[in-house]
Amino acid sequence: MARKINVADKLGVNNYHTDETHSHITVNKENDNLQEIDQVVRVCPAALYSVDPSGEVFFEHLGCLECGTCKALSEGKVVKEWHYPEGSKGIQYRFG
Repeated sequence: MARKINVADKLGVNNYHTDETHSHITVNKENDNLQEIDQVVRVCPAALYSVDPSGEVFFEHLGCLECGTCKALSEGKVVKEWHYPEGSKGIQYRFG
């Protein structure tokens, strides 16, 4: 019987070639709509968005799956700018 592989194991085999100094996503720090921010925080499959106690949203680009879910959901409200990483940077999926 084949062993079931969980999401963390699947993500663990991916390779990341990230630009540690430049994020491909810019967060709109002027947006203070907590409902919109909460939606983006909850929808990120890699859990890279967070909110501090004052309500400011943060994004950690290292480990991003580049799925575009945050961009599609926020429609420019929380995610100010989204583009694929340049050149050979970003995620390289390894699980079939």
